Amino acid sequence: MRTIMKIENLKTIASLKAFLEGNQQVAFTVLGSKTERYNFVRKTLIRFSYITLSKKDKGIVIKYLLKMTEYSRQQLTRLISKYTKTGKIKWAPCRSNGFTKKYTDKDIILLAKTDELHDTPCGPAVKKLCERAHDVFDDKAYQRLTNISVSHLYNLRGSDRYKRQRRTFTKTQSRQVPIGERRKPQPEGKPGYIRIDTVHQGDQDKVKGVYHINAVDEVTQFEIVCSVERISEHYLMPALEQMLHSFPFAILGFHSDNGSEYINQQVAKLLQKLFIEFTKSRSRHSNDNALAESKNASVVRKIFGYTHIPQKWAPEINKFNRTYLNPYLNYHRPCFFPETITNAKGKEQKIYPYKNVMTPYEKLKSVPNIEQYLKPEISLEILNEYALKMSDNEAADRLQQARQKLFCLIFKQDKTG
Repeated sequence: MRTIMKIENLKTIASLKAFLEGNQQVAFTVLGSKTERYNFVRKTLIRFSYITLSKKDKGIVIKYLLKMTEYSRQQLTRLISKYTKTGKIKWAPCRSNGFTKKYTDKDIILLAKTDELHDTPCGPAVKKLCERAHDVFDDKAYQRLTNISVSHLYNLRGSDRYKRQRRTFTKTQSRQVPIGERRKPQPEGKPGYIRIDTVHQGDQDKVKGVYHINAVDEVTQFEIVCSVERISEHYLMPALEQMLHSFPFAILGFHSDNGSEYINQQVAKLLQKLFIEFTKSRSRHSNDNALAESKNASVVRKIFGYTHIPQKWAPEINKFNRTYLNPYLNYHRPCFFPETITNAKGKEQKIYPYKNVMTPYEKLKSVPNIEQYLKPEISLEILNEYALKMSDNEAADRLQQARQKLFCLIFKQDKTG
């Protein structure tokens, strides 16, 4: 009959070795709290006179403590080192370092509200919005957020306080549009070379939805969105004339993909009449109209979504575009503007430095000798007065409220009708 020894009776290195090898049955209780484990380690080191042991015997004691405490080797080494230096092992709960948080709950709530107003743009764009709110529109609430780094901004977005404040999180899925071939326009830094594309608002029960025509200037990213019931000549030609007239500068170039709504005699005659260069995308060159397509996803789809909207609502949507959407996009929504560099392999590469994050209007003002490109009835003074008429957040709030009213009107009547 084998005897069962209590853990307290293990007083020699030989008994520890027998226990570790499984030759001796020992009764013990599982250690619970950290305080119990720390006390157990200290008492064991004292009982076996750890400091005076040989290297081999110390190894046996360490294996015994690892088995009993379930600590990692690194943690146990730290405790033994503390014991050999001070003769004590005492657990103390972790305490705060006492530093004041740089960004308070109010800042996080303000960031969440700003994101919600502007449909959660990328970090650099939000940082620019915070800077403009404080520096341009004198909103003192943004004083701390003005100096936030983009990486820390993303950290705040991941905080529990931010997530509680936000009601919804939506991500826009990119939309691929086949692109044909012709030639790529060369604006050479001059505004007036627009990229244009069509976004369809879906079919339902074989009924076509409304069409959005999206035109973006390649240099300044000035953007005009117009909505039509159909993309036939009767509806499209007046919309194109309206869009060309809406840009503050003269239009010099018109670039589209190979869609039949643009590649036809009527559009060609209109552009020829206005002395506008007409180009279309090259086949197997998917980047030829990339700017317009990226705006389809980041602007049009983000604003109108993918749900079917009947064609009859095109006039109401167009009023919304003219009054709320287009002014917000051009005067209050920061965009990335790339720089082209040559990398180590000798290839041209686009980079997007933060210093180039600005609104389309700010980019327009930065163009050298911009006055020569503006239409005769337009001046920088007129545009600047319009840009500062309201803050970015006020424009975004007006946009969100108007969109909510528009969608309530559309979907409520469709359900009842």
